[in-house]
Amino acid sequence: MQNKTKPRPDRTKHLLILIILSCFVFLIGNNLLSLTNPDEVFYAQTAKEMIHHNSWMTPYMFGQPQFEKPILLYWLLRIGFILFGVSAFGARFFPALFGVIGVVAVYLLAVAGFKDEKKAFLCGLITLSCGLWVGLSKTVFTDMIFSVLILCSLASFYWGYVQASRKSTGILLFFAFAALAVLAKGPLGILITLLTVIIFLLFARNLKYLLCAEFFLGLCICAAISVPWYALMIKKYGTAFTHEFFYNDHYRRLIFAEHRSNDTWYFYPASMIGAMFPWSLFSLASLGYLFKMIKKNASPFYVFLACWIAVTLFVFQPAHSKLVSYILPLFPALAIITGDFIHSCLRENKKKLILGILIASAAILFMLPGGLLFAAGKYSIYVPSKTPVYILCVLILVLCSKLTFYIVKRDFQKSVFVLAAVVPLIVLYLPFVYKYAESYASSKYACEYLMKNHDLDKPIICSKFFVRGVRYYTDKEVAFLSLDGSNFYSPHPVLFLNSAEKLIEFMKKTSSTYGVFSKSYSKRLLTLDDPRLKCALLKTVGDEYILKLESNP
Repeated sequence: MQNKTKPRPDRTKHLLILIILSCFVFLIGNNLLSLTNPDEVFYAQTAKEMIHHNSWMTPYMFGQPQFEKPILLYWLLRIGFILFGVSAFGARFFPALFGVIGVVAVYLLAVAGFKDEKKAFLCGLITLSCGLWVGLSKTVFTDMIFSVLILCSLASFYWGYVQASRKSTGILLFFAFAALAVLAKGPLGILITLLTVIIFLLFARNLKYLLCAEFFLGLCICAAISVPWYALMIKKYGTAFTHEFFYNDHYRRLIFAEHRSNDTWYFYPASMIGAMFPWSLFSLASLGYLFKMIKKNASPFYVFLACWIAVTLFVFQPAHSKLVSYILPLFPALAIITGDFIHSCLRENKKKLILGILIASAAILFMLPGGLLFAAGKYSIYVPSKTPVYILCVLILVLCSKLTFYIVKRDFQKSVFVLAAVVPLIVLYLPFVYKYAESYASSKYACEYLMKNHDLDKPIICSKFFVRGVRYYTDKEVAFLSLDGSNFYSPHPVLFLNSAEKLIEFMKKTSSTYGVFSKSYSKRLLTLDDPRLKCALLKTVGDEYILKLESNP
């Protein structure tokens, strides 16, 4: 009896530690840096305009409905603004909260899979100290919310799978979380989860597990949660919705590369390992360990995790538009495998293996300050003061020294905990340098200058990167200038000036206005050899060039 109840206090203690650490890392400093260009301001502005239109169902941007993403994130943003005001912290609150929920879910799933609280704690610790997980927990994107709902869905299934008495609850929760994932990012929410489960059950030769009343009830619950919003949008907006959401934001990204340099076969495999920093080398080794455990038929949990990773890669790999954040749904599974691998090495006393990986990881960390100093020199325009960089380099070197000390002493457990401190330390240091980054990361200061010193009664003309930020920080009409004819990120009801001639025609009607441009666009406008247009540089704020544009009769 004592053996059965003994893990419970440990579980409570582990959960409290993970929750406190996650809240500390994911929430601290989220109010210090203004919402950044071009994506954070896009999501926040959509929620702001929904408030303005008193709408909970239709997302708005530039005063018109926009359908780039489903509704869940905008609901959460509105709630965040109700709780904390229209602010950076209010916008970032729910991504951070979901980051915390994800760490807890990883721990509980690892407990269900391994029946080992200490191993599960290490899996949770790796998740909350993984570079990509931390970064997306502190920024306004759909990816963290979507990924945690995928995680909760698959964790619910496996929780019910390993104990027959929980089967009904597990299946129903699986579908409920998958439905919320559909509301977070679209049909991929049910595709990834259901495909993972079906392939896992095929490998387990247990597909009949789904032939039950709960499965069909779950499908009905999934449809009842996820379909109504889509049905409402189709009924209300018809092809305007279906073309934008299903064609432009799903099919077009499948066949067209928005980021051409990322469109390679190795982008996602390399990103999967690199974004696990500082656990990258352990994660790489853990994949070999995973195949070994599957070959040994050690536990169906390894097959489940392998199916999870493989399905996520299979779904996203064919698409030509690739971003690291897209494959975040597989990171909980990768963190669990990495935690299991490290724990097994420590438990089985595999000194040579873990020593080699720790030495290589320490060498990479020692190179990091050099990389930071090189980047600070090469991109000096973005680093007005190198003092914060020097301080960060010193902090990293202190950690490296501590890590080296424990490696030399062969204290591998403490070495692992030092490694877990790397990303949290960097993230908690960042608030001290936000004042240097503010003018380069957001349009807030440039917009404050314009609103304080000039009458903004005409549309503000912007180059691509600043359009959304200027709209968010001024709430004024904006126009998008593209002298080379390139398109906007996605179709939006914003005034589009895609040539110098269209700019001249626009200026004839407005007489004079102001613009926020990149350095290259500013230079082109200031040297534009056209007597019909007069441009003057008013101020430079970070990398934003504020110009006054006037029409010459």
